[in-house]
Amino acid sequence: MPPERAVSEIRTAVRRLLDSPEAAPFRGAPLAVACSGGADSLALAAAAVHVAHRRGGEVRGLVVDHGLQEGSAEVAAAAAEQLERLGCDGVEVIGVSVTGNGGMEAAARRARYAALRQHRPENGLVLLGHTLDDQAETVLLGLGRGSGPRSIAGMRPLDPPWARPLLGVRRRTTLEACRALGLRPWQDPHNSDLRFTRVRLRTEVLPLLEQVLQGGVREALARTARQLQEDEEALDAVAARVRSEVETGEGLDAGMLAESPAAVRRRVLRDWLLARGVTEVSDAHLRSADRLVAAWRGQGGHALPGGFVLHRSRGTLLLRVAEPR
Repeated sequence: MPPERAVSEIRTAVRRLLDSPEAAPFRGAPLAVACSGGADSLALAAAAVHVAHRRGGEVRGLVVDHGLQEGSAEVAAAAAEQLERLGCDGVEVIGVSVTGNGGMEAAARRARYAALRQHRPENGLVLLGHTLDDQAETVLLGLGRGSGPRSIAGMRPLDPPWARPLLGVRRRTTLEACRALGLRPWQDPHNSDLRFTRVRLRTEVLPLLEQVLQGGVREALARTARQLQEDEEALDAVAARVRSEVETGEGLDAGMLAESPAAVRRRVLRDWLLARGVTEVSDAHLRSADRLVAAWRGQGGHALPGGFVLHRSRGTLLLRVAEPR
């Protein structure tokens, strides 16, 4: 692809997302671009500045320094400098502390998203540089872990406050765009560290699949994500209607809910439990909860994260706080 076409493709992707009906509530507010200094986020920042400034809008740069590697402060400063040269209307470097369960990748992601949410402009979207390649890796991870359709549906282009204009753009296109614009992307050593699952998917699994299936695997996985997102939206709309019909003042009418298909029942249960304060709802939790609806045999309650117990009483599903032991 000629470099000029790469730049144009990324600008078009940004323009298309910002002009979508779903983005209408955020028009007029400043945009923020999360930038690591890598090719994807630098190319995205350049395109966002180009598009927004021609519309009289603002773009702010947000650089998160995780402090996980030696010299991370210098990397963050270099990214901030390039954002300033691109014409961002203010650039901020945010230092975070990476702690918590789930491994370094998960902890870094939580810290990064929390910082971006806190520092984003009021009512503004935060543009993230995830590409089609990232989407393919996400879908493949979901398939391998048996995480269900919501996970296999991957990342959404617009999931406020997050916006991902490049989910239809290949990673190689962002590299070409940076080259054309004279930008110097940072090469994160973690992106070649085989200790990380995503790196092995990227460098070993996906190339093998491309060879065996004769190409087009990344595009096919991203296409699968789009199709599943449409299905998820339709099922979520049905579940919302059913929930409004079965929700009582204190719980859910189990008899009425049992008349719905399993996929709808579990969506109703998931949304209702999360709204009531349950901190995490896994597939195993949902299936156990669903047995209180569709396979009721007088069984006892089911324990849920956050110190809750879901139980059935006189045809109604109720959520209560677990008694201390």
